[in-house]
Amino acid sequence: MADAVVFEDFFPAMVDKLGAEGFMKELCNGFRLLMDGEKGMITFESLKRNLALLGLQDMDDEEVVCMLREGDLNGDGGLDEMEFCTLMFRLSPALMKSSKNLLEEALVTEM
Repeated sequence: MADAVVFEDFFPAMVDKLGAEGFMKELCNGFRLLMDGEKGMITFESLKRNLALLGLQDMDDEEVVCMLREGDLNGDGGLDEMEFCTLMFRLSPALMKSSKNLLEEALVTEM
């Protein structure tokens, strides 16, 4: 197994800079970058193919499968856009703490 992946949480800074709506747009852009265009979801193959874009080219297959399982809430073997965004929030402790404020800001923007 490769060395453990170190995750530096840049999301709070991104939210500060982009606002809630801008941050969510960036998450959606990230999803589209990683997804399998034919299936409309992030699959093992599409994630494996794009690991270098994330700086994670040294991840082995088992780690990729674990990453997908972590976010696969409906058990279909991949990540849809909502599952991806949920996983990204869960990976960011600071965003989890401030998610209520982000939700309120996004709702106000929608109105």
